[in-house]
Parts: sequence; structure tokens; C-alpha cells
Amino acid sequence: MTDLNEMQKYLSTAETVSRDAGKLINDAFQNHSKNVMTKDSSVDLVTVTDQQCEDLIKKTLLETYPDHKFIGEESTAAGAKNELTDLPTWIVDPLDGTTNFVHGFPYVSVCIGLTIKKKVVLGVVYAPILDEMYTAIRGQGATLNGTSLSVSKCTGLKNALVCTEIGSNRESPHIDIVRDNYYRMAVAPCHSVRSLGAAAMNMCMVAKGACDAYYEFGIHAWDYCAASIIVEEAGGYCCDTTGTELDLMARKIACGATPALMKEITDTLTDITMPRD
Repeated sequence: MTDLNEMQKYLSTAETVSRDAGKLINDAFQNHSKNVMTKDSSVDLVTVTDQQCEDLIKKTLLETYPDHKFIGEESTAAGAKNELTDLPTWIVDPLDGTTNFVHGFPYVSVCIGLTIKKKVVLGVVYAPILDEMYTAIRGQGATLNGTSLSVSKCTGLKNALVCTEIGSNRESPHIDIVRDNYYRMAVAPCHSVRSLGAAAMNMCMVAKGACDAYYEFGIHAWDYCAASIIVEEAGGYCCDTTGTELDLMARKIACGATPALMKEITDTLTDITMPRD
């Protein structure tokens, strides 16, 4: 079992490299130099900055910890094979919220999670435009810029502010189920529904108690790995959209303040089976 001192070293490395990547993001954001390209569709965007940040993070982590593995969004897009094993594995989204970044909307972040024996043991989500550093180590609580985080006490959908996203898959029947789920949340009724345009930032809003729950279909391990432990260490609950145990490679997640709230939300949702990462 990795001891706490070792975990704190891992966390320090992740925080430092997330700030280094954040500087690249902030510079490009302020200078309006985005160099936008598309991946699978016209709404699935990537920029040179995404690629630069992942190169920086991957180089730093694997040079520092050469026996560790790496799963990253841009490496995967370039054809790298994903395999989550028992070995220490860094799961990274170098720029979560690329569409926000392209449009100048400040909810973007660098997401760095670490798994050991397929379990998330630490997470860093750094929002460089807002200069917000969210961190967590398993069993040690979660913080925002060094201050402890705590989820809300919301136990029912009728009192909840819920975050979700449309996602980049706009094809039927996927988008039809996404639309219908949104409608069910609205008429439940919850207090309201929000979309920040970035999975990790939505989840960090849950961790800080600014919203009560979040769910999404079609995202990837790198979108929610780091933030999942931040929610849990802030006292929240993460699960699959069916209410079962969270699966990092299943491409769907629900998280919230309490198990009671999450049961009500997952009972309300129509599930979507996604191709695995």
C-alpha cells in the first residue's frame, strides 16, 4: 500500500505540472490564440493548446515516475490504446472544456487523476483562468486553494440544483435520450438545471456545495477521474448512472451530495449504454 508521504509527493507533482499547463492555457486564452481543429464532428473541438499541455504533463509525469502508466485524452485521440491495470496510472485531460476555451468562457481546467489497483487515489483539477486549485487524496479530504471542501446536505431532487451537459454526440437516439432526461429533471421538478460546459468543473461545483448533483453520458475516464475523488473526499457520492458502482471506463457518471439524492436522480434517468474507453 502506498504510504501518505508518497501520495503527497505524487500530489505535489500533479499540482505543479497542472499549474505549468495552466500557464499555457491562460496565455493562449488571454491572447486569443486558439488554433482550433475538430475531432469526430464539428462540435468536438481540439486545439494546439490541448496537445501542448498533454505533451508537457505526460513528459513530466513519466520522467518523474517511469514505472507508472499514462492515459490521456489527446494520446487516445492519436491512437494510443487505453488499458487500466493495477499499476499506478495517471489519467489526464489536459484541457477539460475545450469549447469553453475556444469561445472565451472561463470554465476550463487541467485534470490529473491517479489510480492504483484500478482505484482513484488522488485528483487535481486546476482551473487556470479562475486560479482555482481543487485537490484530494483518498482519506485526506478535499480542498480548494487549501481550504476544505464540503458538499451540500441536499437529500431530495425537489430542492436540488443539478448540472448536466448535452455532450458532443448529437445523433439519434443518443441525443433524444439526453433531451428526455433533461426534461425529466426539469419537471421533477428540481430547482433548476445548469451546464458549465466542462465535466470536471461541474463536479467541482458539487464538491464545493455550489450545486447538488451532476450526471452525464458519453464522457471519458479523463473527464471525471480526478474530479470523482474530489467529490467523494468532500463528502459526496459518485456512482454509475444506473446507481451501481462507478466504472471509470464506462463513459457515464452521476455524482451528488447524498446517496438519497443520487438514488432519486438515477431512478429518474433513462440509461444509455456507451462504448467503453
